[in-house]
Amino acid sequence: FSGGEADSLRRSMAAWKRQGGVQHFYERLVGAMVANGYTQDYADALFKQIEGFGEYGFPESHAASFALLVYVSCWLKCHEPACFLAAMLNSQPLGFYSSSQLVQDARRHGLDVLPIDVSYSDWDCSLEKSGSEPNFTSPHGAELRPLAGSLNAAEKFGSDPHLNPHSQPAVRLGLRMVAGLHARVALRIGVARKQGVFASTEDLAMRCGLDAGDLKALASADALLSLSGHRRQQVWDASALHRAPALLQGAPVYETPLVLAAAHEAQEVQFDYAATGLTLRSHPLSFLRARLAAKNLLSAAQLRDLPHGRLVRACGIVTMRQQPQTAKGVVFVTLEDETGCINVIVWKSLKEKQRAELLRARLLAVYGIWQRDEDSGGQVRHLIAKRLVDLTDWLGDLSAGSRDFH
Repeated sequence: FSGGEADSLRRSMAAWKRQGGVQHFYERLVGAMVANGYTQDYADALFKQIEGFGEYGFPESHAASFALLVYVSCWLKCHEPACFLAAMLNSQPLGFYSSSQLVQDARRHGLDVLPIDVSYSDWDCSLEKSGSEPNFTSPHGAELRPLAGSLNAAEKFGSDPHLNPHSQPAVRLGLRMVAGLHARVALRIGVARKQGVFASTEDLAMRCGLDAGDLKALASADALLSLSGHRRQQVWDASALHRAPALLQGAPVYETPLVLAAAHEAQEVQFDYAATGLTLRSHPLSFLRARLAAKNLLSAAQLRDLPHGRLVRACGIVTMRQQPQTAKGVVFVTLEDETGCINVIVWKSLKEKQRAELLRARLLAVYGIWQRDEDSGGQVRHLIAKRLVDLTDWLGDLSAGSRDFH
């Protein structure tokens, strides 16, 4: 074989279960071996070994690479969870988990996640010293935390490997999380901030050359908190800043500001999801917990230690649907509430019977049987669905979508 032919054979061996792979090389390989003095039986046996490798070599090699990725990821998540979260958020979109799921999980494990703010946030999510500075209050009465010194991820890796989450730096969400904001705008904000703190939203707009679309995106994402206070005030202040005629550009306007009342937290959560895809406020289901409890719909925390085989009812926001080709029609659904996640197994028969509820619901109630594997110390838990109920209308305008894999 020439070098090119040998490489083609190698690639055909890696083309797992694709049509017309290794078989194309039978005449070339076996014929040449026989011509070079090898027996037909020996040449056929060797070719069958090559075909056999094509059946397992591809998944085996990928299993090895995935094992390495999983090992490194688990180590980082355990020992350097802040660095890990920041890196994962900066790499979105990727993998199974959305930014919201990553942040929710990190906060449940004790990490401090700080909101997007033009006074502190870079384009990327970054690390800040946690809890080292006192808080202060903005002119509008909002409690703020001052900018803390950034930590380089490499500096953290020299620390004690047995860290608890509370010894970790805080993760500051970056301006990349703001829907509709371009990286070049964030760069201008960062450059201007190094020259001096922003005195107001008007000062920010003038120094950074922000247009109405930039200001609207920032205000919608609650990223002007340190300058204007709560989101309603941010939107008002941003809307009041129109591009002035050329003669008056750069001239400040002196007038008594209008002070608005803050929105209810439930509304703020809806706005958070719409503008950034996540929230650092209360989980949406915390506002529905009394209503869910009235229907005996349990939370993930309430389900966690229930005995195996118990008939239960649960409800959560659908964050993921998976239907692997090897699962014979079974769909795996992940539900999220304010206390954690619930893994739901939907058999093929129920999927065909309740396809609409399964595929369309954003808030899904599940009636089924709780399974808890005692051999794993109760760590493997899932809910076998027997009936599905779509409660999406309870969420109102919340736009928290799921990731679906087939």
